Amino acid sequence: MIERSMKNRRLTDFHPDKPTESKGILMFCDICRPHALEFEIEYSTPENRQHLPAIHRHLEELGLLVREGDSSHIVREAAMKGLLDYMEQHMDTAHIRFRIDRRDAWRPVSEASGLVDAEWIDRIIDEQAVHFHVQPIVDASGSVYAHEMLARFRNEDGDLLSPFPVFEAARTRNRLYALDRVCRMNAVRQSAAVGTRVFINFVPNSIYSPEHCLRSTVQLAIELGIDPSQFVFEVVETEKVKNQAHLKRILDYYRKNGFRYALDDIGAGFNTVETIREMRPYYTKIDRQYVTGVHLDPQKQKVALDVLEATRFTGGVPLAEGIEDEAEFRWLKNAGFELFQGYLFGKPRPIAG
Repeated sequence: MIERSMKNRRLTDFHPDKPTESKGILMFCDICRPHALEFEIEYSTPENRQHLPAIHRHLEELGLLVREGDSSHIVREAAMKGLLDYMEQHMDTAHIRFRIDRRDAWRPVSEASGLVDAEWIDRIIDEQAVHFHVQPIVDASGSVYAHEMLARFRNEDGDLLSPFPVFEAARTRNRLYALDRVCRMNAVRQSAAVGTRVFINFVPNSIYSPEHCLRSTVQLAIELGIDPSQFVFEVVETEKVKNQAHLKRILDYYRKNGFRYALDDIGAGFNTVETIREMRPYYTKIDRQYVTGVHLDPQKQKVALDVLEATRFTGGVPLAEGIEDEAEFRWLKNAGFELFQGYLFGKPRPIAG
């Protein structure tokens, strides 16, 4: 039976009413555990198809051939590096295409190497190889109000990885949900050692169904005995969320379960004020590009005041991040911002203990 990749799984494949137990935490589907990808490859010219008998024989001997056809085959991911090398040297790759799901569009085989090269992200997800640093969020008096939890990753050699390539690799292999879940659940676990309210980032585009995908997060908070109001789930890249209705369903689910939420990267983008009024966040984080040098720039001041007004209209708490200068802090505080974050108040550091 052909193993299906995470991308191959449909919502109808999930069984949220039949959870399984894993270390006391309810698991509602196995999309969060990446399966090895399988590649369907099609050869569209007679010259390329001449190579198929030898390729089939070789892959079959190695146990890497899943299924063969007259002009195509399905192979396990472990076959791809050698197969791509062979294609590059002996075949016309311009007339070879692939897909990893029958519902997908065909893609040039030249794009397959990106998926294969990003295989390392599966190890991070499988091993839950994520830990967190925390950065303080302070009030107008400088007292610590909360901490933002910032994910950190290491490769097999122990070298620190920037979060950006980690999440890009997850996007490439359609592992974004799995990675987001690993980060979210581990952040909740590790928050017990922080001792304050915590801000936890999440990627809304990675969540298929809030009722199913977030239920284990709720269950974990209950098991740890932590008041849900101590968690603030922060929407990453708010301005890139196209499906506002889906985001609203996610935030409504958090609200109904006692959690709080924040919108980040708020600024002069399209429909910024409308987004705040529609989503009614507990916290609004103005984009740092409008914070840096705000005391000197009338245009940045206008954006800051617009965000402040929209946040006040909904009863939310305005938060300015990326503050590195005392003058920036003074201007924002005098304008009416209530919470502040940045190197001026503390850099990210490992969780104590």
